[in-house]
Amino acid sequence: MNNTYSPYYEFDRTAWAMSRDLPPLSISEEEFEKLKGLNEKISIEEVTKVYLPLARLIHLYATTFMQLQSKMNSFFNTPTPKAPFVIGIAGSVAVGKSTAARLLQTLLSRWPEHSKVDLVTTDGFLYPNDVLEAKGIMNRKGFPESYDINKLMHFISSVKSGEPALHVPVYSHLTYDVLNDRTQLVDQPDILIVEGINVLQVNTQEPTFVSDFFDFSIYIDADEQDIRNWYIERFQMLRDTAFKDPRSYFRKYASISKEEAARTAEKIWEDINAKNLHENILPTKERARLIIKKGSDHHIDQVLLRK
Repeated sequence: MNNTYSPYYEFDRTAWAMSRDLPPLSISEEEFEKLKGLNEKISIEEVTKVYLPLARLIHLYATTFMQLQSKMNSFFNTPTPKAPFVIGIAGSVAVGKSTAARLLQTLLSRWPEHSKVDLVTTDGFLYPNDVLEAKGIMNRKGFPESYDINKLMHFISSVKSGEPALHVPVYSHLTYDVLNDRTQLVDQPDILIVEGINVLQVNTQEPTFVSDFFDFSIYIDADEQDIRNWYIERFQMLRDTAFKDPRSYFRKYASISKEEAARTAEKIWEDINAKNLHENILPTKERARLIIKKGSDHHIDQVLLRK
């Protein structure tokens, strides 16, 4: 661990894996395979050495938060509705946020103190495609202006106020749109994980940000060239799988050649994802409480925890 002249405690992979006071691993191989992303080359060993210590650390934060809530209620003698411990997970497209979020949800739910762990992605708060088209910003999907921030802020404020039975919009990556006939129920969880490229972004026009409601935040980081390669690899894999579904928004890419698919993915990356990364996502990295740095093989090489 090297902490000289840095706002972070810095752990390499070995030091992080040596964290103590860990419970036994409680994810089966079958569960793990379902939690992995399409092209995530990680193993159960990665869960044991990296994600389990991270879950233990968050468990300490969460239980302390719950104890403080109880003491505050006693102090003010005004019991308030149960509020969840909220975790934000940010990072680029294709960096592995969804897999990290699902793994943490599963691990954190193993503790009896906070067994009810919900996961919400901010994709559901994108404007529907017809709205994006009417606004002329369909090619800006994923950029700040493509999200219904008021709806997202209302949800995160309501859940943090302890409101029950909240309904969250659901996004389909197959149809590339918000679903009109389906919502996700969020009903006073012990822990809420909010995952999305925009969760740490700030709006200079507003005094309050989504991240103001977070109790812990994580940024998944990697070299841009690696993320670009993962995005292209994932596009190629989707071309051979999901894109072949007649309902897929990207159905037209299922019949193109491997070479053309690579060129298409490269262009989408350069024109949209790389631009969004530099303008809106990467600048939020330093706002996270914890930064996870991945290597080219998807293994986590470094963890930085803000002091």
